[in-house]
Amino acid sequence: MINFNKPPFAGREKEYMVQAIDSNKICGDGPFTKKCNGWIEKNTGTTKALLTTSCTQALEMAALLSDIKPGDEVILPSFTFVSTANAFVLRGAKLVFVDIRPDTKNIDEALIEEAITDKTKVIAPVHYAGVGCEMDTIMDIAGRHNLIVVEDAAQGVMASYKGRALGSIGDFGCFSFHETKNYSMGEGGAILIKDADKAEEAEIIREKGTDRSRFLRGQVDKYSWVSLGSSYLPSDMNAAYLLAQLEEADTINEARLASWHGYYEALEPLQEKGIIELPVIPEECKHNAHMFYIMTNDIEERGRLIKHLRDNDVQAVFHYVPLHSAKAGKEYGRFHGEDKYTTDISSRLLRLPMYYGLSSEDVEKVTDAVRAFYL
Repeated sequence: MINFNKPPFAGREKEYMVQAIDSNKICGDGPFTKKCNGWIEKNTGTTKALLTTSCTQALEMAALLSDIKPGDEVILPSFTFVSTANAFVLRGAKLVFVDIRPDTKNIDEALIEEAITDKTKVIAPVHYAGVGCEMDTIMDIAGRHNLIVVEDAAQGVMASYKGRALGSIGDFGCFSFHETKNYSMGEGGAILIKDADKAEEAEIIREKGTDRSRFLRGQVDKYSWVSLGSSYLPSDMNAAYLLAQLEEADTINEARLASWHGYYEALEPLQEKGIIELPVIPEECKHNAHMFYIMTNDIEERGRLIKHLRDNDVQAVFHYVPLHSAKAGKEYGRFHGEDKYTTDISSRLLRLPMYYGLSSEDVEKVTDAVRAFYL
C-alpha cells in the first residue's frame, strides 16, 4: 500500500534528540528550539520567530496579539482547517466567511473588501497547498481599513509570494510542523512576528503571561505574571527532531517538487482531454509541493476513484468540509456573499499521496491507477 502520508525523516533526528536528553534541558526554549527559531528568521526574513506546540496555538497567540475582543469580526475562507477559526472564536470573535478562487483554492481577494464592516479587526488568509494568496491586494485592503493580517501558512514553509516567504508578509504568520507537513516535529508550529514591538509581548504570552524570557536574558532580576498568556512552548526534544529536517530543507523540498512534477506530467494528458483538473500555480508564487490534488467531476466520481485507488493499494483522501456548513460554523460565523466555489470544490478535490521519500516508481504506480480509472 502506498500510504497517503509518511512523516519526514532526514537522518539526524535521533542523534539530536539524544543530545537534547543528555543536555538535561528538554523543556521549552532549549538550544535546539533557539536554533529552529533562528533558522526560520534567517530563511523567511521575519523579525521574530517562536516555536509553538502547534500551528493551532500559534494562531491563538496571533489572536491574542491582535487584541481580539468579543464582537470583533474576522474575515477568512470557509475552506480551511478548524484551527484557523477556533483561534479567533476563543477570543469571542464572529467569523465572516468569503468564497475562494477556483484556481488556487485560496480566499478570493476580490471579495474581501465588501465583507468589511465597522467590526472587522482581522483578515486571515490561508495559503492552501503552499500556494500564496494574492497578498499585495490583501495587504493594501488591510492598510486602507486599518486591519491586521494573520497569515495561516500552516502548509507554507519554504514557499513564497513574489519572493517573500509565506508567513512573513502579514502582521503575523503561523507555520505547522505536524507530522503531515513538509517538515515535522510530530506536533508543533511557529509564530512569525513582523513588528519588533510585538516580539516581547509574544514572548510573554508564550511563557504563561510572565516575563521569564527577559529574566533569562538578565534584563530583570526576577520574573512575574505580567499579562494574559498560556504555555505554548514545545519540548526541546521536539525541536531537536525538527532541526534535523530544517538543516536538510532544500533536499526535502527538491524531492517533494520532483514528485509533484512527476504527478503533473503524467496526469496532464487527462486534463488536456477535460477529464480532470490539476493544481494551478500563479506565476508570482513559488510553491513547496505540500500536496498534489486532482479535481474530479463530482462527489460520486471522487468516491469511486478513492475506492478504485484503494483497491490498487493507493491511499487517497479528500480534504476540508467547508466550515460554514458545520454546526459550529453556523453558530460562530456567517458566509458573506455567494458560495460559488467553496462547497463545489470541497466535494470534488482529491489528494494523492505526497511525502518525502515517495519514489518515482510510487508516483508511476499512482498515476497508472488514476489513468486506468478514466481510460
